[in-house]
Amino acid sequence: MTIVTALGLMSGTSADGIDVAVIETDGTEVVALGPQATVSYDDTLRRRIRAAFGKRTGDERLEYDLTVAHATSVNKLLYQSNITIDKISIIGFHGQTILHRPEDRLTAQIGDGALLARLLGCTVVNRFRDADVAAGGQGAPLVPLYHLALARRARKREALEFPIAIVNVGGVANVTFVGEREADLIAFDTGPGNALIDDWMMAKCGVAMDENGVLAGAGKVDDAVLDRLLGNDYFHRAPPKSLDRNDFGAADIVGLSAADGAATLTAFTAHSIAQAVRHFPATPCRWLVTGGGARNATLMGHLRDLLGTVDPVEALGWRSAALEAEAFAFLAVRSRRGLPLSLPGTTGVPRPLTGGVVNQP
Repeated sequence: MTIVTALGLMSGTSADGIDVAVIETDGTEVVALGPQATVSYDDTLRRRIRAAFGKRTGDERLEYDLTVAHATSVNKLLYQSNITIDKISIIGFHGQTILHRPEDRLTAQIGDGALLARLLGCTVVNRFRDADVAAGGQGAPLVPLYHLALARRARKREALEFPIAIVNVGGVANVTFVGEREADLIAFDTGPGNALIDDWMMAKCGVAMDENGVLAGAGKVDDAVLDRLLGNDYFHRAPPKSLDRNDFGAADIVGLSAADGAATLTAFTAHSIAQAVRHFPATPCRWLVTGGGARNATLMGHLRDLLGTVDPVEALGWRSAALEAEAFAFLAVRSRRGLPLSLPGTTGVPRPLTGGVVNQP
């Protein structure tokens, strides 16, 4: 297949900003990683996005402003990297998830793909999750096929031993089990990632996150509360399974101090990730962590205590801040070429299934 230059855009459930990344790929192999950047949302747009969580649609003005923000982030990266838009063959535009209810065959990502194509003058693929959910799949996670491509690249370059597990800790945390074959892929949401911790920090301290897990590191885990949190039925369900950002709440920790609450929620994220191993056919040789959680030293410490060898993905030369944006660049190429975006083992879809909507400028 022809290798193309693709650009991906991702705004996760933490709603902190837009990740932009360029890769070279044929939709099967990753040939090269190009420039990347993260552009933060301004406070007003972030509040408007968060106010839309749980709704089936965003208002038209929000969708327009969100799309313009994505176009601006693309132009910023291209300008800084001295790349013109005509060098980009295709753009993968995830949009912003505001509601995810696959049991009702419903998933909602706001962002106008047709508008973005016109603003940038480039082909844009969006609505990546719709076909999967409509076919009875979970619609998430969609990154596993990109994880597999990266792992195969690392195996050639660095003799990476399989199987491995790749954990993305965004607002929600998810895991990919990578074995020898595409058919070995298993992926699912493990539970809360950063969302509950971020919400707690905003409510108790007026800040967006627990930077580097400092507050959690100063607190004490309430084991009784942690046990109650881990008693949620979700953790006993077999995959495939996925979550909405708001599926878990922090009612159990209301009476705790700011530090103890942060400590307990951070332990909750770590333990829910560790429980994923019960659904794997073999014990991973190595765990790799990406997403905002990889920068939380307290969380990473918990994961090492629970799982053993745990490293940020940078240990293999991957880019945590860019990985999901890279994935949607990769998936845009696959969509355009009619290749599967999801598999029975990753989303529970009945058969390997392509997806996405192509928007021409």
